[in-house]
Amino acid sequence: MNANSTPRPGQLLARGVCRHLAGYDFVTVEELVPTAGLRVDVMALGPRGEIWIVECKSGKADFQSDQKWEGYLEWCDRYFWAVDDTFPTELLPSSTGLIFADSYGAEIARMAPESKLAAPRRKVMIQKFARHAAIRWHAARDPGLTFAWEI
Repeated sequence: MNANSTPRPGQLLARGVCRHLAGYDFVTVEELVPTAGLRVDVMALGPRGEIWIVECKSGKADFQSDQKWEGYLEWCDRYFWAVDDTFPTELLPSSTGLIFADSYGAEIARMAPESKLAAPRRKVMIQKFARHAAIRWHAARDPGLTFAWEI
């Protein structure tokens, strides 16, 4: 998202989620690709290396069009949905976490069950997280930069 564009509703939810998770000492990145064909809205890395994925849904149609969410489960320790307070939460699987959010903050309404990643997968995800964060930071500081794989 560039400075001149209007954030989409899901991006506003993501901002509130990221702000909230910072209070738990989690760092976050948005739109990370854990593997080809998947892109998570928010990936959070906790102080002990725990990895949470949060998918932000702006409405019923947005949720119903998401056919890939179960593929995210194998890439995190906990999986959450983030929605606003008007979202019909009965649509969301009760076996996942639930966060109510807006563009300024969020609250965890239901903690996601924990399913610990295997050590090799955790290492891969932490490396992807670090590279994604570094690339985003570098791009923000030097918008004209082209990375080798983009050429």
